[in-house]
Order: sequence, then structure tokens, then C-alpha cells
Amino acid sequence: MKFRKTTKNDLQAIVHMIADDEFGKKRENYKVPLPSKYIKAFENIISDSNQELIVVENVDAEIIGTFQLIFIQYLTYQGGIRAQLEGVRIRKDQRGLGIGNHMIHWAIKRAKERNAHVLQLTTDKQRPKAIKFYEDCGFVASHQGMKIHLD
Repeated sequence: MKFRKTTKNDLQAIVHMIADDEFGKKRENYKVPLPSKYIKAFENIISDSNQELIVVENVDAEIIGTFQLIFIQYLTYQGGIRAQLEGVRIRKDQRGLGIGNHMIHWAIKRAKERNAHVLQLTTDKQRPKAIKFYEDCGFVASHQGMKIHLD
């Protein structure tokens, strides 16, 4: 497996993975060509040095996974850096092969390289398999997350 930063040529495959599950089908707008909102978001992400959009390739250079790391500087924890893991996806035909474990370990290593003191993520409570997977990777449900939709 190869991990690398995303290029614009990868965007179609990434959005397809994001849209290819029960939640993504309800909230994403995957089509060819991609709607301009995805392209604008991609441009914003890659222009920000505190964000890394990563793809995972197999030996045939096919994109089989993706995730985004966001590094958040704050004043608490003595001016610490928190790494946020977002949009973890594995291509449907590649799930259950151990790719997710490699992705998480790579993300942990990268967060340490960027001097983050914690790596956090959120996952929907309606995704029990994902919750179990993250727990098996060492994540602990230590806080109660909350949000409000603004649209």
C-alpha cells in the first residue's frame, strides 16, 4: 500500500467512496462531472498547511482508501496541537482486508510527526461496526460530542 497526498485527479474516486454508503447516499451529490462545490472544497483543503487529504493506493496504483487529517492549534494543553481524523473511507470491494488498520496506524504516525498530542475522530452512533473498529484500534469514547446543523 502507498499513502500519498491527494491530487485533483483523485477527487472523483474520493467523492465516490464518500457517497458509497448508507449515509453518504443521503447527503452527497456524486455525479460525473463532479459538482463545483467538491472542487472548491478540495482547493481549500490543499491550500491549507494544517490539512492533509490522503489517498491509499494498492499495488496496481488504484485508489482504495482515503482520509483527511486536520491539525488544530489551540491554547489549551499548553498551546498543544490536536489532530482530527475525518472522512475515513475504504472502497467497498476492499473492506475487511485490514486496510483500515494500516490507515489508522499511518494517521497516528503522521499526527506524531506533526507534534499532535492527541488524535481524535467522530463517527455516527448509527455506525456500530465503525465504532467497534475504532475501539479495536485503541480509540476511547472519552467525551460526549455535540453538534448543531446550521443549514
